[in-house]
Parts: sequence; structure tokens; C-alpha cells
Amino acid sequence: MVYILGGWQSDFSKNWAREQMDFADAFAEVVGQGLAAVDLEPKDIDTGHVGNFVGDLFAGQGLLGGFFGLVHPDFDGMPTSRHEAACASGSVAILAATAEIEAGRYDTTCVIGLEMMRNVSGQQAAQNLGAAAWAGHEFQDATYLWPKAFSDLGEEYDRRWGLKYEHLMRIAEINFANGKKNPNAQTRAWAFNDKSFTDDDEANPVVEGMIRKNDCGQVTDGSAVVFLASEKAARAYADKRGLPLESLPQIKGWGHRSAPISYDRKVRASAGEPYVFPQVKRAIDEARARAGIDDLSQVHAVETHDCFTTTEYMAIEHLGLTAPGEAWKAVEDGSIEMGGRLPINPSGGLIGGGHPVGATGVRMTLDAYKQVTGTAGDYQVEGARTVQTLNIGGSTTTTVSLVVGL
Repeated sequence: MVYILGGWQSDFSKNWAREQMDFADAFAEVVGQGLAAVDLEPKDIDTGHVGNFVGDLFAGQGLLGGFFGLVHPDFDGMPTSRHEAACASGSVAILAATAEIEAGRYDTTCVIGLEMMRNVSGQQAAQNLGAAAWAGHEFQDATYLWPKAFSDLGEEYDRRWGLKYEHLMRIAEINFANGKKNPNAQTRAWAFNDKSFTDDDEANPVVEGMIRKNDCGQVTDGSAVVFLASEKAARAYADKRGLPLESLPQIKGWGHRSAPISYDRKVRASAGEPYVFPQVKRAIDEARARAGIDDLSQVHAVETHDCFTTTEYMAIEHLGLTAPGEAWKAVEDGSIEMGGRLPINPSGGLIGGGHPVGATGVRMTLDAYKQVTGTAGDYQVEGARTVQTLNIGGSTTTTVSLVVGL
């Protein structure tokens, strides 16, 4: 068993370059604040993992595990590593850390996700993030590659079952509203009007295809950290603080699947099949099976990958809320809203909360921890004891799902 001791998240509304912060500053902040939040010292940590996608392209910086040694001398000599799986980088870092603990190599680990993305132009950012697609082989005609890719996903849904843009906009509206309750959300102070969630070209301009401004997850500078522990270390941690071990959440299940990097290859392979992305469905189902969950009612909230509204639309049915092609039903009947059958992205997700690519999987896990421990504040889901994450890299090239619960 792998326990979560807690963690910390940066304010996703910050622009690090404007504040003259670099990777070293951001790294020191997330480690220092994280250790303080869980009442641990550097000497208490056995190993370190970093989730990061494109530090090399945005900041010219790789080998991010080496920053642990700059934070504190007690980290000098600690084994560290960096993990890359595009937007799923943070979740892959968590998987590596849990595997080490389960193998008995280490008892405590610090898992960081961080990304600096607002220090370049929008066009340069789009080019950098395009490294998660099949370079030189797909979406060559797009100005903004990922909006084009997930516009194509929406068009695929439209061809197979029909798709109304109003349902995508309702997803966006819900996530922005949730983000307003999150003190770390990038968009918490944003203002909207009665045309913001329509196909009005001025209030909600087209980015690519059917994807408009408010369909999009955010370009974000941000970091998050979680501290994981073996049962032995978690028990010692709890005993020292007078807590029952049962008060510490566990990562109860995980699913991890990959698919060909080509978006077209994925979609052609699923033609005639019930799910557009069968590997996403497998990852979700395997996480639940490992957690001993056999009914959706046993999951109380989901933090899912809404890099675009079409991504969440796809996730709704792959999560099992509706039959294939019927995600619109869960949008219309309020199932995905706070207080609904399965609240999705109470944090605001990537659209409302922000999307520092390499940090997103860690942030999702931290939010799952907050929900099951009742510490999510104004965006707490009442009675949440089990939360599932769904973190996707590229055009579902890598999918990781975790189940966090007490």
C-alpha cells in the first residue's frame, strides 16, 4: 500500500517570468512549501521524482532532478529522476514513485510536477507543446496544433453520434465556475458575460475548427507536490502526530495504458467500436478494478483531463457516466456539476484551474487527497471518500488513472 501524506500547490495565476522566477526558484518554492505543509524535513525523504514535459524547450532546462540538491544540502546524494509523458508526465512520475515504494526500495518519496510556459509567445508555446504529437507527420496545416487535434475529436463525435456545441460550452461554464471557488485557480478572477459561452465570434473567438477560446485549457506556470509513503513510514508519521493510520489516504488503484502517437491511427483503429479511445477506457477500468471498485456509485468525484471541452466530453462516457455517444445526457441533467451524480473537476480542472503540463497529474492527485480528507475548502465535494483521476498525454497517447481513497 502507498499512502499520501499531503502536499502543496502553487498559485496557478502567477506569471513566473514577470516575477523574475526561474526553474530553480519555482523548484525551491514547491519543495519548501510542500515540506512545511506536511511537517517533514528534507532528511525524511528517501527519493525524489519530477514530472515535466517541456522544460528543455520553454526554458532550455533539463535534468530537473538535480534541483533537489540545490534546495537543501540534505538532498545531496538522494536518488532522483525526471519523467516525461506529455500532459501525463506528473502521473507517470507518481507511478514510478509508487513502484519504488511497493518494491521496498524506499519508504518516502517527494513527487513534484512543474512547468514554466508563460515566458514565450502563444505561437511559440503552441510549437513547443506540439512535441507531443507525431512531429512532421500530423496537423501540419494547423496554426495551433492541439486545438486542431481536439477539434478533430469533436468532429469525430459529430460524425458518429452528433454533437451540439452548447454541450461543450456548458462543460466550460461549469469548470470556470468551479475554478472561482479555488484559491489557486488561474481563472478565479476572470469575468464573463452572457455571450462568453456561446458561438459568438467576438466574445468567444475561434481558435481552430470548432474549438473556441473558452473551450481551451490554460497556458500556465505552476507546480504541485505530493509526499508518498510506505505503510511503515505512514504509520510512523501518523503515530508521531497522534493520528490514526486510517486518516491517511491511499493510492488504491492505478491504470496506465499507451496508444500509437498518431491521432489518426487511434481513431481509425476504433472505427466501429463503442469507445473512441479504448485505451483510455482500459486505464479507467483497470484503476477501479485494482481499487476493488465495481460500481460507479463508489466513486464520489473525478479530476479529469479537460485540456479542451471535447476531451472532457469524451471522458464523461469513458468514465461510465453514460453510454458511448450519450455524454450530452450527463451535461444536461447536471450529473457532472457540484452536487450531481459524479462531480467532475471540482477544482476547475485544466480549463478553470490551469494546466502547467508536467504538473497536472500531481495537482490532480493532490486535489483528490484534499477531497477525501475534507480539506478542499470552498470546492469540497460533500462526503467524498473516493476520488478518481484521469490524466492524458498527447492525443491519448499516454493515459494514467489513479483512485485515491481512505
